[in-house]
Amino acid sequence: MTNSYANPAQQYAQQYKAQNIQTASKEEILIMLFDGAIRFSVIAKKAMNNGDIEKCHTHLIKTQNILTELMISLDMEIGGEMAKNLYKLYDYLHYQLVQANVKKDPALIDEVLHHLRDLKKTWEEAIKIAKNERKPNSDSEPGTEDVSTDRQG
Repeated sequence: MTNSYANPAQQYAQQYKAQNIQTASKEEILIMLFDGAIRFSVIAKKAMNNGDIEKCHTHLIKTQNILTELMISLDMEIGGEMAKNLYKLYDYLHYQLVQANVKKDPALIDEVLHHLRDLKKTWEEAIKIAKNERKPNSDSEPGTEDVSTDRQG
């Protein structure tokens, strides 16, 4: 006998996730992607250590897909050298996950996890700095800046 409440509960959870993604800012989506990549990598490593090769493979592929999404979302024109370097790093991490899957080497997943966690922290800090820089002065109207301090008279 199946639980008739399980299916609607799963549907509501999926709708909630979809709603969060649809209403999230670009910055929030970026952090969600890193959270997912980290979560899937951790699951893959545990599965690898437990000998569950199929589960490991599935979650490594999910992480690789996230890294691919991060790579294709980079704007090389606007991002310049930084975007190119991020692309190379994401590509390297993708390659390491492929190698981890082929060689069944959890140390390679650990290396990727280390970089993903560092990148997430870096992006979180960059987002925080950018938000603080966008805040208007409390004395001025939103969208206006006081440029009088820039002038020499």
